[in-house]
Amino acid sequence: MQTISRRDFVVIMAAAGGGLLLGCRVDDRSNPATFIPNAFVRIGTDGRVTLIMPQVEMGQGIYTALPMLIAEELEVGLDQITLEHAPPNDKLYVNPAFRFQATGGSTSVQAFFEPLRKAGAAARIMMVSAAAARWRVDPGTCRAQRATVTHGPTGRTLTYGQLADRAAEQPVPTEITLKAPNEFTLIGTRAKRLDTASKVNGSAQYSIDVRMPGMKIATLAASPVLGGKVASLDEAKALRIKGVHQVVRLDDVVAVVADHMWAAKQGLAALNVTWDDGPNAHIGTADVLKDIAAASEASGVIARKDGDGAAALHRAAKRIDAVYHVPFLAHAAMEPLAVTVHVRPDACEVWTGSQVVARARAAAAQVTGLPLEKVIVHNQLIGGAFGRRLELDYVTRAVRIAKQVDGPVKVVWTREEDMQQDFYRPCYYDRIAAGLDARGRPVAWTHRIVGPSILARWAPPAFKNGIDDDAVDSAMQILYEIPAVQIEYLRHEEPALNTGFWRGVGNTHNDFVMESFMDELAAAAKADPVAYRRALLAKSPRAQAVLDLAAEKAGWGQPLPPGHGRGVALLYCLWNTYMVQIAEVEVSPSHEIRVSRVVCACDCGQMVNPDIVTAQIEGGIVYGISGALWGEVTLKSGRVQQSNFTDYRVVRMNESPVIETHLVVNHEKPGGMGEPATACIAPAIANAVFAVTGKRIRQLPLQPALTSVA
Repeated sequence: MQTISRRDFVVIMAAAGGGLLLGCRVDDRSNPATFIPNAFVRIGTDGRVTLIMPQVEMGQGIYTALPMLIAEELEVGLDQITLEHAPPNDKLYVNPAFRFQATGGSTSVQAFFEPLRKAGAAARIMMVSAAAARWRVDPGTCRAQRATVTHGPTGRTLTYGQLADRAAEQPVPTEITLKAPNEFTLIGTRAKRLDTASKVNGSAQYSIDVRMPGMKIATLAASPVLGGKVASLDEAKALRIKGVHQVVRLDDVVAVVADHMWAAKQGLAALNVTWDDGPNAHIGTADVLKDIAAASEASGVIARKDGDGAAALHRAAKRIDAVYHVPFLAHAAMEPLAVTVHVRPDACEVWTGSQVVARARAAAAQVTGLPLEKVIVHNQLIGGAFGRRLELDYVTRAVRIAKQVDGPVKVVWTREEDMQQDFYRPCYYDRIAAGLDARGRPVAWTHRIVGPSILARWAPPAFKNGIDDDAVDSAMQILYEIPAVQIEYLRHEEPALNTGFWRGVGNTHNDFVMESFMDELAAAAKADPVAYRRALLAKSPRAQAVLDLAAEKAGWGQPLPPGHGRGVALLYCLWNTYMVQIAEVEVSPSHEIRVSRVVCACDCGQMVNPDIVTAQIEGGIVYGISGALWGEVTLKSGRVQQSNFTDYRVVRMNESPVIETHLVVNHEKPGGMGEPATACIAPAIANAVFAVTGKRIRQLPLQPALTSVA
């Protein structure tokens, strides 16, 4: 059993200046007949148990995983819990991993694994104490189960609903004992997802579903070139479209307000907007690559240094150098951006799906000029985000438009606008080198990573000493035993596009570079890629174990038909999850790549729900295949050329491979699961393509790269 002292309870859970406030009751004067022991749990006299969800659901399964944490320690059934979105509040609902209210970075289970269990345990203790006080017995003779407290010697029972009033009078516990893993009855089980039914029957509400009495619909067009402005438009022509009420013109955006989306779209088309493209009008993809390649010649800031990499390279029996680069990528979420806003003289309400709901509220307050307490944000389910909704641009633009509209207005981005006004995964450029000894083992490894710093913009305090920890993620955590390692980061901003988080960022490009290059070293040593890696992982038994498991389950070394090959890749990064993927691919005579099978072995520590872990892996692999084979955002005259799934290709159902997932069961600290599978698949595919063709591809996407070198 794990005992937490009062000091731990208050200090550890009070995350860095904000605090989860689990040790404090939350005052709810509007409902005095409710037991609210902390910010997360509410139990009514009707027995209803409500979890106030500190994180937002965007398909990753946390609306089941996090309730399982509460239910485990509160001793209620998962079916007895209802959910509510947490309101914006950086103090009550701080994510300890970020130190403010945010969903992202594969942190939800990691960050809340103990805090939510403590919240549930505190509420259970107070319920038991209330029952014991009513019966005048020792609390130690009482136990809780299925939202009912039972007195063992007499068999008397009281439900949580019957105890809610008395429990509210109990002191907050000063000592909390959490269950040991061998006592779990819910954590670690394949419990059914709580949100499946509503998503199947259509009752689940996303941003794009919001309906309000008297609501109008608007759609918008922003400058197609970053930094551009509206030059001219034909407002009268747009207003002649039936159902169009209003045209809103801002410096860099125009919007048409109408009765419905079709009228708004027709009105927008009728505007015939022309743009002053501004300073970025001449920039194309070739210019971006030329600039970043030139920048990469300079030295970066040293992020990690083990030994003397330059000297070790000089002494090595053989030196291998390579240059890798990856393109901009769009998020391409199924649900385009949508925000409903009602601005009044003295208040503002916003309905949207945001990964940073407190920041969204602050942004709306800034635009309206209202005090923060006059702004209400109703967070919604998100139909895919992948980091896009960590940004605030879509909220800010919607509020700017709504300020000029009488009554509520839902601002909807078209698919094209959503894709061409994205915050893209950055283009990165890497220079990497290794020195091998006479046996072919690496004795030196140097890696220079060149690209923008998202953290410097998005969370400036996290950008320290010229290093963006996210940009160097996975490169910094290299597990292979190499005596001399030097990792450099060179910040190079890309003015033509906004860049942001993309289901992982640095690791989604670094793992491609590192694991492809590791295969290059194995080939130079004339060694089997799995055996070569295994020999370098003696000090990383968890990584070695997942490598062995994946190789066994994939049948590594067994013959494949002509035109087929296998590739392996290992991933470890800030998420504290160990993953190996082995991809089987077929390359046709016309050089078309098809991924037929992916075997994934994963050790993510203590799992809350293995089914959700498996689903995350499967979804991440499919998402990653799309990016690896075809994903690329290109520029021409400052404009993004891709606009929809017709020219930004994603895996279709008939192209999806067989995916086999094998999970390591242990009780290590939970690791992140939302993003690892996406980062790991690209190098596995690239290495498999090499196994088939002998062509080493050092850039993404793989399909056009292979076609160009074949």
